[in-house]
Amino acid sequence: MKGKVALITGSTSGIGLGIARAFAKAGFNLVIHGLESKDAEIAQSIANEYRVETLYSSANLLNPSEIEEMVAAALAKFGTIDVLINNAGIQYVSAIENFPLSKWNDIISINLTASFCTSKSVWQGMKQNNWGRIINISSAHGLVGSEFKSAYVASKHGLIGLTKVLALEGAEFGITANAICPGFVQTPLVDKQITDLSKQQNVSETEIIQKHILKKHAVKEFVSIDVIAALCLFLASENAAMITGTSMPVDGGWTAS
Repeated sequence: MKGKVALITGSTSGIGLGIARAFAKAGFNLVIHGLESKDAEIAQSIANEYRVETLYSSANLLNPSEIEEMVAAALAKFGTIDVLINNAGIQYVSAIENFPLSKWNDIISINLTASFCTSKSVWQGMKQNNWGRIINISSAHGLVGSEFKSAYVASKHGLIGLTKVLALEGAEFGITANAICPGFVQTPLVDKQITDLSKQQNVSETEIIQKHILKKHAVKEFVSIDVIAALCLFLASENAAMITGTSMPVDGGWTAS
């Protein structure tokens, strides 16, 4: 896989950063995407550490034209995008009667519509190459529901539906599409949920983790970012050519019950 190119959205922190580092270690050149002022430095540090080429993009995924510009810049630099990993996601927790429409629209746009736009933008190039890998980071919430997460659950279920369609349309062109469905991973997004719940319920963060966050995991541990990154690498490999249209739980047994 050395020298192939992967575009990873939301790749400057959490799961996305772990995936980016794993792919760089494997020799991939990378399109690194993030919105913070320090993120360009993260992209450069990955390039320096692993001796690969990187391109940094600060595309606003709420804006389809910026997604197209990100892909166009990547193609101009590298000539190809072999692997697309749709990882960027946002969350908001609220009872349905109080759920702001603006939050619903943003979550659906970032978690689902942006993945449609990125996939559409790389599709023609993958068809021409007769090879491509699209990996969508969904969630256990793409397979089951939880209260107070209407937009997130809807977006992640939708992402699995999109994955199935991409798999069917890509089959004759050597393009596979799969979704990974993690349980709880200790990322900045989850850390914020823990902090917010701790304040709301006036209990320790340790208690929140044990009694609320990991309650549905059969294995009472957070999912490792390294495990998700390793699965992404496998799905990007030739050994996974016959694996397409799947939704793979990596959730400590959450969806087994």
